[in-house]
Amino acid sequence: MKFSEMNYTRPDMNELKAAAEKAAAGITNARSAEEAAEAYLAWDKTGGSYNTMYSLCYIRHTINTEDKFYSDENEFFDNANPTFTEYGQSVAKALAESSFRPELEKKFGRVMFINTDIFLKSFSPEIIPEMQEDNKLTTEYEKLIASAQIDFDGKKLTLSQLTPYKQSPDDDIRHKAWAAESGFYKEHEAELDRIYDDLVRVRNAEAVKMGFENYVPLGYLNMCRNSYTPEDVARFREAVVKYMVPAADRLYREQAERLGVSYPLKYADTPVAYRDGNAVPKGSPQDILEAGRRFYRNLSPLTAEFFDFMMDNELMDVLSRKGKAAGGYCTELTDFESPFIFANFNGTQGDVEVITHEAGHAFAAYVNRHKRPTDNQLPTLESCEIHSMTMEFFGWASAEDFFGEGAMKFCRKHLEDAIKFIPYGTMVDHFQHIVYENPKMTPEERIGEWKKLTAIYMPWIDLDGSPFYGEGRAWQRQTHIYERPFYYIDYCLAQTVALQFWAVMQRDRSEAFERYMKLVRLGGEETFDGLVAAAGLDTPFGDKALKTVAEAAQNWLDSNPIK
Repeated sequence: MKFSEMNYTRPDMNELKAAAEKAAAGITNARSAEEAAEAYLAWDKTGGSYNTMYSLCYIRHTINTEDKFYSDENEFFDNANPTFTEYGQSVAKALAESSFRPELEKKFGRVMFINTDIFLKSFSPEIIPEMQEDNKLTTEYEKLIASAQIDFDGKKLTLSQLTPYKQSPDDDIRHKAWAAESGFYKEHEAELDRIYDDLVRVRNAEAVKMGFENYVPLGYLNMCRNSYTPEDVARFREAVVKYMVPAADRLYREQAERLGVSYPLKYADTPVAYRDGNAVPKGSPQDILEAGRRFYRNLSPLTAEFFDFMMDNELMDVLSRKGKAAGGYCTELTDFESPFIFANFNGTQGDVEVITHEAGHAFAAYVNRHKRPTDNQLPTLESCEIHSMTMEFFGWASAEDFFGEGAMKFCRKHLEDAIKFIPYGTMVDHFQHIVYENPKMTPEERIGEWKKLTAIYMPWIDLDGSPFYGEGRAWQRQTHIYERPFYYIDYCLAQTVALQFWAVMQRDRSEAFERYMKLVRLGGEETFDGLVAAAGLDTPFGDKALKTVAEAAQNWLDSNPIK
């Protein structure tokens, strides 16, 4: 079904409550494992329909945050989602405590029950008011960022539309674009501080009500960390500082030399890899989508089927425009067994990375769309990011189709960006640990911590005191810090795994795709460490994986210079 034909109806919360009560009772009073399974699957279908309506609302709201109908409906879900979580928890509790749990684990899989146990620890009806406030605050931040209309080059531009200017090889244009963006954030400095103050306060209140010292353990439960701990992440951070920071620093020093700029670099000099400019995609947005179609058709019959399905059913909205929310994402429309991709094309290589990254998410959802319960369709989020980040590297095969003569420039920058990203992403996560372990910090103290972390994880950055970026406020433009606490380390863990896939691609692309499909087809039926092991790769925790990928990437870059 085409996206435009999908009808939205606000869910009836009374009907959902009744369905949850019926399912919980059916599981508790079941006379056999089959009866209990049947009761759970009925709730799973009901929950899938609720999530479908929420996704439809969210997509249409983010496509146009100025649409009053879907803005109002999004506000409904801000209030309804915590209540729906309460309904779901009552069913999950009955399932976890079922006398037929051993048989149900065999039927549905052990990982679903591991995740169920985590879910039961992460929520109490007592915190619904705080969760509702949290939702309203994240929506406020989202709308604030989407409201940007920046006067530049004789136009009014969104933050996404300003991006090509921020990557211009013309130093004057680029620095003015960064200054213009900084001006927007500086104008809203008080709002950004107040929203984050309130988010930290309300999230800490949730944790205290749940019996935790602070939000960190609750944040990990909310992210469903089912195979690693904060201590594992701390070890990963140490390995990042040991291996990835020096690797990225070398790349930035080489970049500064190519550009003829001073080291350490200004923020405004970091996105330009080459003096004559970065590679840019050929043609119009439609041309990029069609090149994407050719890429997926060449990759495999299944990926061809998938991308045709996405294109034919209007399951992508990729053009940037006034009122559209920032960023990009993939979500699922369960009742229609359809993924959906949201993005903001802006004429940079990021457009191609969307066609591979977000479509990597969508492809995994498409492959597993028939699985029931829906809990088994997709793994936890760091594993979902393996799907997307690895697909970006498979996209190299079509680099010439996307970029023409700029293909090698794209591949080099893409690989460099993967190495450079891991220190930054790890810093974002470290920052959040500090913030939530010290919830009474002032805005000025948070800025101070960001500056300290920048010196550790990004020594190539010159914090010169200029407005916003130079002041140590760059974290306020990272939407995940506001909207999805503790999500960002997922990208770093996944990037480490994706770089291992990339290394396999260099010697045998077919083997890499076969191992990738083994991981993808498991959906949510394995933990993160189980999925990595299934693909025959090393866990990111510890020194081996990061040391290996840093060396492999540098060797490739040294062997493939831009001529």
